[in-house]
Amino acid sequence: MSEAVEITLLSGVRELPAAVWDACACPEAEDGRARDPFTTHRFLNALETSGSVGPGTGWEPRPMIASKGSEIIAVAPLYLKSHSQGEYVFDHSWADAFERAGGRYYPKLLCAVPFTPVTGRRLLTRPGHEAEGRAALLAGMAQITGNAGISSAHVTFCTADEAALGSGADYLYRLGQQFHWFNRGYGSFDDFLEDLSSRKRKAIRKERARAQAFGGTIRALTGEAIEPAHWQAMWEFYQDTGSRKWGLPYLTRAFFDLLHEMRDDVLLVIAERDGQPVAGALNLLGREALFGRYWGCVEDHAFLHFELCYHQAVDWAIAQGLARVEAGAQGAHKLARGYLPVPTHSLHWIGHPGLRHAVADYLEAERAAVEEDIAALTDLGPFRGG
Repeated sequence: MSEAVEITLLSGVRELPAAVWDACACPEAEDGRARDPFTTHRFLNALETSGSVGPGTGWEPRPMIASKGSEIIAVAPLYLKSHSQGEYVFDHSWADAFERAGGRYYPKLLCAVPFTPVTGRRLLTRPGHEAEGRAALLAGMAQITGNAGISSAHVTFCTADEAALGSGADYLYRLGQQFHWFNRGYGSFDDFLEDLSSRKRKAIRKERARAQAFGGTIRALTGEAIEPAHWQAMWEFYQDTGSRKWGLPYLTRAFFDLLHEMRDDVLLVIAERDGQPVAGALNLLGREALFGRYWGCVEDHAFLHFELCYHQAVDWAIAQGLARVEAGAQGAHKLARGYLPVPTHSLHWIGHPGLRHAVADYLEAERAAVEEDIAALTDLGPFRGG
């Protein structure tokens, strides 16, 4: 008789040894860099330890553990949410409609990496336990949602395989899109430019020249080259951008100090003038990809944002032999700079029959529109013949 899988919720990843969590989240990191730095124990723990998530933030950590006997076979980054901020898969209209009808949408469960619109595994399984581990996590989220009287459970920016599995387990499927740059075996940035149409190639060269003429220098820093002072500059840049975009920045100052401890997984692209940082872009490094996360500045210079966030990222990826650059959420302006539309995936478990039916109809129409948009943008791509 097969041993049953038991589901447990913790109050933070700190309750589990890093080696146990990472044996599910990133087993490949034992011989190098993690494929996805965002689901590692140290990244999620940094969010908790810094107070970026936890009491008063609307993000209450509830990591889910699936155990079989004494062995943990799967884990998932799970949060109890009292709002829908910082998610990048928008369900505000669902919440408004449900609450106008007399329902209570919050709290809800969210399986995600906070403030991080990056596709990756969300159902994290120990090798050899993929099927039963993922099924147990999905079933556990749905069961907890029903038993606790919570409106819904959501799994955002999951993989296509996880989306297919969840759809078969009665989760509603949502399709989105982002823009990613793909390395087609380029040896240099000029090789990449040769792949573009003449008009786009000339436009990028002019744009880079304008940006690099801002009156200072641009440096790409990682590992020991990153100094504590750089984090103070990035914090100031982040606050400026966050206050304009979100009203209140999500990450605390302490989180940036903790990032210094994992600086081997970080790429900072810093623009300096007269020895002082005036703009910067923060990226995290994965096994196969560079993930652009935050940008900010204290001086405005033409095209410097595109240079630091997109062109410098491509330069770095080519030099390091990385397969792609993921530059974050939204932004059709990335298309002209060699970034192509790709699908993103999320899953949604909704208990109330009326809300579920309404959301299912909405998602069906939305999927068709997103598929058309991806196809049209791909046809309009910047590559020769595109």
